[in-house]
Amino acid sequence: MQYVDPHIHMVSRVTDDYKRMALAGCVLVSEPAFWAGYDRLGPEGFRDYFRQLTQFERQRAAGYGIEHRCWLCINAKEAENVSLSRQVIAMIPEFLDEPGVLGIGEIGLNKNTRDEATVFLEHLDLAARRQELVLVHTPHLADKYQGTRMILDMIHDESRISPERVCIDHVEEHTISLALHAGHWVGMTLYPVTKCTPARAADMIEMYGPERIMANSAGDWGHSDPLAVPELIFEMRRRGHDDALIRKVVFDNPLSFFGQCPRFLFTLNSV
Repeated sequence: MQYVDPHIHMVSRVTDDYKRMALAGCVLVSEPAFWAGYDRLGPEGFRDYFRQLTQFERQRAAGYGIEHRCWLCINAKEAENVSLSRQVIAMIPEFLDEPGVLGIGEIGLNKNTRDEATVFLEHLDLAARRQELVLVHTPHLADKYQGTRMILDMIHDESRISPERVCIDHVEEHTISLALHAGHWVGMTLYPVTKCTPARAADMIEMYGPERIMANSAGDWGHSDPLAVPELIFEMRRRGHDDALIRKVVFDNPLSFFGQCPRFLFTLNSV
């Protein structure tokens, strides 16, 4: 089955991962801007990173028949540096008209601090002014529920952004209903240890249905699996779900969400 991984950090993956993903049926990846494994010292580091996302990574993916799209922001881990964050946010419009850019993301909260919230709101303002899609990172573990509530409140107060143009990512059992009821899309991240297993993701699809739900690997520098979405396909088939429902989650839904971006043109001939 062909599938889309709507959240994976390919700059942290070896080229062999592209080959394995292509063999497993991946036809499109979406790569949010994120932490480099260390805090960058100045805005020029982000300029080079945005060039890598919008130019080089697209070429690397294309070599394996996979289309590449990206999102731009300064991530929540580095948002404690408000001065740096503002310099990076001011730089982002230089890259927004690149054909592979889907919007602003992954913005959000890490430790639910005031500075993180300030930078989140300034990203939202940019997204609203430019009418961009938004991809949101929700915090880890014990901070997730409170952080998700804070994020949803801030988005709700930004009346210029329609709920259906926002994806709340890394949802789990205690946060998925909050985001869906607010009218947003949601992403379930399939990590081998933290976040969500394929079995738990299948449980949530069975509980809430397939509407506005996506699944991703969020493969990055840490312990993660770039083939996590095929693992979910396998789990849902094992449970007897038909391919049309599975395809909706792993293929149709990401394309529907991305399709709200006027720059998104999916041209793969084999689809």
